[in-house]
Amino acid sequence: MRTIWRVPATTANLGPGFDVLGMALNLYNEVEMEEIQQGLEITVEGEGAGLIAFDESNLVYQAALHVFEKVGRAPSGLRIHLHNEIPVTRGLGSSSAALVGGLAAANRLCGDALTREELLEIATEMEGHPDNVAPVLYGGLMIAGLVRGKWRTQRLTPPAGLCIVAAVPDFELSTEKAREVLPEKVERSHAIFTASHVGLLVSAIARNDLELFGACLEDVLHQPYREPLVPGLRDVLSAAEAAGALGAALSGAGPTLVAFTEGHREEVGHAIQDAFSAHGVKCRIMHLYPDLGGVCETVAVSNDAATVARGRG
Repeated sequence: MRTIWRVPATTANLGPGFDVLGMALNLYNEVEMEEIQQGLEITVEGEGAGLIAFDESNLVYQAALHVFEKVGRAPSGLRIHLHNEIPVTRGLGSSSAALVGGLAAANRLCGDALTREELLEIATEMEGHPDNVAPVLYGGLMIAGLVRGKWRTQRLTPPAGLCIVAAVPDFELSTEKAREVLPEKVERSHAIFTASHVGLLVSAIARNDLELFGACLEDVLHQPYREPLVPGLRDVLSAAEAAGALGAALSGAGPTLVAFTEGHREEVGHAIQDAFSAHGVKCRIMHLYPDLGGVCETVAVSNDAATVARGRG
């Protein structure tokens, strides 16, 4: 059979929620997978078409292998086609989308043998932390943490009317490089600041308090250290808020910046572009919204029939 899955982008950290908070966005990759008689065939179009591996090191294929091994199945061969809209190595969760897309598609070929919770465990093991993979799986805004040795997640619906203005710079920034600049230890005052801001931010989301949500996006754990990696970051954050954004932050490890707004989308986008341009950085602006459904099967094709399966997962 052939199965096709729509996989959302994500923005992680949300300011102070380092490795803890993530939100799914309505920007999607499409993963198509089917079993063939033998071999591995991978094709890619769209974002990252010239960068993504076509061999067994491909992340979608690697994720699929984890499912097949977990359920004790060995496919004779696989054909994988990827249509990507999520920019690669820009902080919008392209690797998490690849992981979850591969897991979901392979699980479908195995008759949905694994639960979504089991897929989360595999994805977290592969990614290293769940703040990106959890919202890809479940949609909405996810809180994730290791509690008594077990990964726990909670889902919140983002405030109604929330819009995300994403500014994607024209340069790449790997997660590895962005993590290298972070300190091994943090000051007590920074720990207290972060705990209070994350708590208030989560409360604001639960109560649909957009003003408090925007006010709590300030971060001291990672953004100050990553500022040299993103030219003009501080000025761009200030410009976004001056133009009417509720608040702004790096998306994941960067270099993409996300500004959260109720309105003023065009003004905020232009202000961000101008601020980046003043530092010699070109960027493209995307107007996005939270995705509430997570990874979703759009088409399943058996040997003799096609079924549209929207929302399946």
